[in-house]
Amino acid sequence: MRLHRNLCFAVIDGLHLIFNEGEYADKVIQQLLKRDKRWGSRDRGFVAETVYTIVRYQRLYAEIANVKAPYHRDDLWRMFAVWATLKGIKLPDWKYFTDTPTRKIKGRFDELSKIRKYKESIPDWIDELGVKELGEAEWTKEIAKQNEQADVILRVNTLKTTKKDLQLKLQSEDIETEFLPQHPSALKLVERANVFKTEAFKNGWFEVQDASSQLVADYLDVKPGMKVVDVCAGAGGKTLHLASLMENKGQLIAMDIYESKLKKLKIRARRNGVHNIEMKVIDSTKPIKKLHGKADRLLIDAPCSGLGVLRRNPDAKWKLEPEFIENIKQTQQDVLEQYSKMVKPGGKMVYATCSVLPSENQKQVETFLTTDAGKEFTFIKDKKVLAYKSGFDGFYMALLEKK
Repeated sequence: MRLHRNLCFAVIDGLHLIFNEGEYADKVIQQLLKRDKRWGSRDRGFVAETVYTIVRYQRLYAEIANVKAPYHRDDLWRMFAVWATLKGIKLPDWKYFTDTPTRKIKGRFDELSKIRKYKESIPDWIDELGVKELGEAEWTKEIAKQNEQADVILRVNTLKTTKKDLQLKLQSEDIETEFLPQHPSALKLVERANVFKTEAFKNGWFEVQDASSQLVADYLDVKPGMKVVDVCAGAGGKTLHLASLMENKGQLIAMDIYESKLKKLKIRARRNGVHNIEMKVIDSTKPIKKLHGKADRLLIDAPCSGLGVLRRNPDAKWKLEPEFIENIKQTQQDVLEQYSKMVKPGGKMVYATCSVLPSENQKQVETFLTTDAGKEFTFIKDKKVLAYKSGFDGFYMALLEKK
């Protein structure tokens, strides 16, 4: 592989924004990919994958390159040289690569790869937390899997098409997919491609949604004609899935504290041909109180650490703080207690997170069941999804029924 100057500069600029300016990796990549109209899919793939890999292995590469944050541009070039050397790419004779100690890099890599926090490139405190909550063996396998690039998974919009028809349509646009036996609405891309440019996407035939995330709406056991509330709807991936399971019949109320996210959901709903969604911003306790005892089904896709989706958001591990995890657990408990009051007797509720930590998952459900609000519920079942076992994102979901 030959390194091209303009692509390498784009990578360095992206790393600077992520590491030194605190910007989100996915947003930075989106900006970078618009930088040069002449870039083909191979060029864009190089920029995106290289940035993501260096973000993923920041700690390991920085240790090998002997640099410390905040990184100067020379430091970022050193980390880039480490990445290239470990990939077996011959470094060109640019000034940034003079005196790159290639053999030393390989030696340091072998040495540091024996220590999990360097090998998997994670902060000490996350490593300690993972061991404490999942145990040494399970955590070692899980964090290794969380460092792999995630597959692109689509969820077919059954309001508009079938899985087979979607597969054929994408095939006609040179995108090969395969079925996932355990996930009724999922198609997995055989090779990465920009699916957002396809005719099928523009027509609302699918959404991009990880296979584990697709399990959540199914878990809620909705039926057409029900009154269903999704209280942490965000941009609405799971809301749209619920709408398709409800066959567009009944009432689906999407709520969130961020109006900007609900606006995105509105656009997506239009493209999906969904018209049974009502959107409500949670700007006070009023919208919640109005729905007390009214919902047949309630989805709480709770805010969490996101430690189950590091493959998609590798920069999250550098942005997370121990205090955040403690605070988010309190938020999860508050959300459960406040929002659960919307469920009517005989109705059901799902509590879900994209975390793999039991303290954010089953422990939260156990605690909730001892509270005044929780005593009105019966625990039915739960599902723990670990990335290393499933091959998809880490998730948790629990189904509870109101007495």
